[in-house]
Amino acid sequence: MSVTMEQETIDALAARGIVAVMRAPRAEQVVTAARALADGGVTAIEVTYTVPGAAEAIAALASDPRLLVGAGTIETAAQAREAVAAGARYLVSPHRCDDAIAVAQEAGLPAIPGVYTPTEVAEAARRCRLLKLFPASVGGIELLKALRAPFPALAFMPSGGVTAANLGDWLAAGAVAVGAGGDLVPADAIERGDTAELTRRAREWSAALTSARAAGA
Repeated sequence: MSVTMEQETIDALAARGIVAVMRAPRAEQVVTAARALADGGVTAIEVTYTVPGAAEAIAALASDPRLLVGAGTIETAAQAREAVAAGARYLVSPHRCDDAIAVAQEAGLPAIPGVYTPTEVAEAARRCRLLKLFPASVGGIELLKALRAPFPALAFMPSGGVTAANLGDWLAAGAVAVGAGGDLVPADAIERGDTAELTRRAREWSAALTSARAAGA
C-alpha cells in the first residue's frame, strides 16, 4: 500500500521531533529566525497566523529545502486555504477547527487540532492522525500519560511548556514530536534578530532530542 502525502508529512514531523512555533510582529523576522534555527538543526517550522503576513513568511520558507513548513493558529477556512496556497505542508489549530480539517483533507495534508480532554481526543481522532496536546503546560506529562492509556495507538504532539530540559520526559511518555515555543524561540531573540542565540538554542534542543532518543532506544 502506498503511503499518502498526509502520512509522509506526519512521519517527517515525527522524524524531526521538534516543531518550532514561530510568533513575531513581522513576517521577515520569522523568516530570519527560522533559517537560524535550521542552521542549528531544527527544521520543522510552524508559522502561526498571529504573525502579520504569515502567508508571506510561509511562502519564503517553503522554498528552503531544509525546512518542513506548516501554518499554526488556523481558525478559519480562508486562513487554511491561504496557508496551503503559500506552501504550508500541515495545518495546526489550538482547538478542533473543522474548517481547517476540511481544507487539509481536500489538499491531502495533515490537520493537527488542539485537544485536551478525552472527549476532544476521541472526536478529533475520527478525522486526524496527529493531535496537538494543548496547553500541555497545564496538565503536564501526567496528562499525556493518562490520555495515552485509553488511546495507545494515537499520535500526540504536546505544545506549551516543553523545554530542552524536559523534552526527553515528554518523548518517554509517548509524544511523537513536540511543539517548541518560548524556550526555543524567545520573543526577544526573534525581535532583535539574534540569529546566533537562536542557532545556539536550536543546537541545544537538537542535542537533547538525540540524547533522549538514544536513551529510549
